[in-house]
Amino acid sequence: MELITDYRGAHLKMQQVLAEVQKVVRGKDDCVEKVLAAILAKGHILLEDVPGVGKTTLAVAFSKVFNLNNQRVQFTPDVQPSDLLGFSMYSKETGSFTYKPGPVLCNIFLADEINRTSPKTQSALLEVMEECMVTVDGFSHKVPDPFIVIATQNPKGSAGTQLLPEAQLDRFMISMSMGYPDAASEIEIAKGKSTKDGDMTVQCVLRAEELRRLQDMVEQVYVHDNIYKYITKLVRVTRENPYIEMGVSPRGTISCTKMAKARAFTKGRNYVIPQDVADVYVDIAKHRVVLNTKARVAHVKTEDVLGQILEEINQPTTYKKRAEYGD
Repeated sequence: MELITDYRGAHLKMQQVLAEVQKVVRGKDDCVEKVLAAILAKGHILLEDVPGVGKTTLAVAFSKVFNLNNQRVQFTPDVQPSDLLGFSMYSKETGSFTYKPGPVLCNIFLADEINRTSPKTQSALLEVMEECMVTVDGFSHKVPDPFIVIATQNPKGSAGTQLLPEAQLDRFMISMSMGYPDAASEIEIAKGKSTKDGDMTVQCVLRAEELRRLQDMVEQVYVHDNIYKYITKLVRVTRENPYIEMGVSPRGTISCTKMAKARAFTKGRNYVIPQDVADVYVDIAKHRVVLNTKARVAHVKTEDVLGQILEEINQPTTYKKRAEYGD
């Protein structure tokens, strides 16, 4: 299997990935595409929704479609940091301590129901999500490349949940809610889960070298200065909005840029258009924004505030490098 070297080959490979995941995740094509874009942008993904809508199914499907080492941990109140990061064990033979790696030292780490464990265990992921390394007993250990965290969580206020700290939420590139499927998709889900013939297995279509190559190609996607200004304006407005207590961080600006590049790449373009930014803006901003008391009293939702910001900020009309790019 040859490495991908051109945009046409990359686009075909991405279509294969989407087709495999869509075998088991029905009626959520936009969510599937955005998760793929986040992986191509080297970002971590947070899936927040009510139980039973396919969050874990989506995460597991992506772990299978890539020929990568993946580990899954079901987060419960008794999970400890050492259960994730590993620990040092004394060896009588050598007379020294030997590091025993934890499940987080993998390519794709599935953190299932991450807000059901204690804040102490949640915080254990802060370093590895940002620095791609774990520190145990004063020694640092690099995680494999690529490294992606796909976490699921139940809605805030659900029984037995612990809120994720803002510092950890900020480390997720995107946060999405899948929502319930439409009627037709739900019928297909019922058929597939109730008959043996409907049990489709996800096939691996990408290996590590190919994924790294695609990620490198995403980094080369062109972004016009007007697009950079548009992204920055969308982010900075959140820090001045009358309904927002804490706006999007500079890390959010970086995430928006990377996601817009990946979105353009998945659409077969090597340059970003304003609509790419608009498509991912809410997903990169909503978990980074904290509404104030005025918003809560008025029953204003985060998505409504961000949607209004998108409507009020004019999109740039110039965004191509030169005439060398076609429409």
